[in-house]
Amino acid sequence: MLKSLKISRPGLWFPTIWIYLVPFQLASNFWEKPLFWVGLFFVTFPLNFLVYGLNDFTDGKADSLNPRKGNYLFGAKLSKEELTNVPWHICCVMVPFLAYFAYVGGGELFILLLFMIVINIIYNYKPFRLKERPPFEILIQVGYVFTALFSIQLNNLEMLPWQTMLYLTLFAFQAHIAGEIMDIEPDKLVGKKTTAVLIGRKNAKFLMLFLLLFEAYILKFWFDDWVLSGFLAVFSLWLILDIFVFFKDKPYTLRQMKIFGIAINVSAILSMIWVLYSGNLLHPNF
Repeated sequence: MLKSLKISRPGLWFPTIWIYLVPFQLASNFWEKPLFWVGLFFVTFPLNFLVYGLNDFTDGKADSLNPRKGNYLFGAKLSKEELTNVPWHICCVMVPFLAYFAYVGGGELFILLLFMIVINIIYNYKPFRLKERPPFEILIQVGYVFTALFSIQLNNLEMLPWQTMLYLTLFAFQAHIAGEIMDIEPDKLVGKKTTAVLIGRKNAKFLMLFLLLFEAYILKFWFDDWVLSGFLAVFSLWLILDIFVFFKDKPYTLRQMKIFGIAINVSAILSMIWVLYSGNLLHPNF
């Protein structure tokens, strides 16, 4: 069980939790409904066990050379033998939830969850294996946005505005690029192609900076959210200093990556609270 938990990367649960919570409003007292908590649990361990379990099963060689793996923050580092039964374990975890959500949410919710599973298969397995087909390995991260659609369907909420969906998509792209930047060295060692490997560390950071600034623009001018846009502006300033002053084209140390991981989780928790409190992402200016 602990091995499965480590595979699910608790330190990287924040994107699915964050996106699941976006459609809610505090005034609805959503926390009083048991179905909300079932859905919230699903997007923590079960969904991330699916996402990262398939990733580890099909990417074991690169992970074995990755110094940031082998912990609950960034995921497990397992042998080929230890990974053998992971797909079966994923099925055992996912099937009961699929059955339950089909029962309470009907065919539409069941199809949505199947689609999320198919996205992960396309990402990891041949003949598609989009995880090694830049830039499609970034573009397919739009699949994370389906967590919001799952939340809406399960909890009978109003559909999010397209502006919010665009912001969440950019958020998913940016988070994935950050991971690629940290994995450039082990990916190169096994010949794995990613956008960060292809364009280089510094250019990948520039791409991440562009997305951050675009997100900050959307939050400020489309949603009048000074808090989140201000945070992303500060993050963008840090990334500029990273590119030109501190790290430039040098890889991060393991200690630095762990500090970044903890800082991202803290900022994610604080921003979740703000998003729920303000409700700004539910009300664009146009």
